[in-house]
Amino acid sequence: MTYCVGMVLDKGLVLMSDTRTNSGVDNVSVFRKMFRWEVPGERIIALMTAGNLATTQAVVSQLEERTKIPDERHNSLLEAPTMFQVANEIGKLLRSTVAERQVANGPRGQGRFTASIIVAGQIKGMEPRLFMIYPEGNFIEAGADTPFFQIGETKYGRPIILRGYDRTMSIEDAVKLLMVSFDSTLKANLSVGLPIDLLVIGRDGFVASHERRIGYDDPYFQAISNSWGDALKNAFHSLPDYSFDREKSDPVPDGSKAEN
Repeated sequence: MTYCVGMVLDKGLVLMSDTRTNSGVDNVSVFRKMFRWEVPGERIIALMTAGNLATTQAVVSQLEERTKIPDERHNSLLEAPTMFQVANEIGKLLRSTVAERQVANGPRGQGRFTASIIVAGQIKGMEPRLFMIYPEGNFIEAGADTPFFQIGETKYGRPIILRGYDRTMSIEDAVKLLMVSFDSTLKANLSVGLPIDLLVIGRDGFVASHERRIGYDDPYFQAISNSWGDALKNAFHSLPDYSFDREKSDPVPDGSKAEN
């Protein structure tokens, strides 16, 4: 499995993905799930993948080929006029790749080769945009009400982002928030694992503002993990204590009578 998050801020885009893939507990590997292409000063496009590894690698390889060998039949990521067109082309490619593998494997292949993709980027003269593409090739765009997308094991890290996200927050705080979200997911699910890839796309920069791989020995991530764990324990112990005698000690609500 995997865990990937893409987030829209006033200051740009922040992306984070893990690198673990597994086919059972005794077959665990590390594969990159974050990819980017850029034309400095003109555009930057990044994507993160979750799902069947063979499917996602096939999609990324075909996208890579299109950027190197222009083909009039297919729009290259570096030639599409808008991010909407970029998402549309990636959606078509994902849909056809999933369909080919399912057909080739017959009924047993149904549902085994699906994948999801988060696409993020900015083209000069336009706003930074973020899309989530489903296995069927259709997609949705992040907006004011839904400013971030997750794919993979989303449930463990989602509450952290919901409570801490603010569109006006700094890039540094956004990275910190995502690290807490990933730490919570790592603690709860063995199918998500380090190292983690981080990519920051600053508004109107059209190049990677910051790119980093976070491993097991990363001192900042370890500090975040330990500090967050301690903060949760302190917050828990600061809550009011529960009493089994509460029903006897609580006052009777107005307008009601205590029963014998």
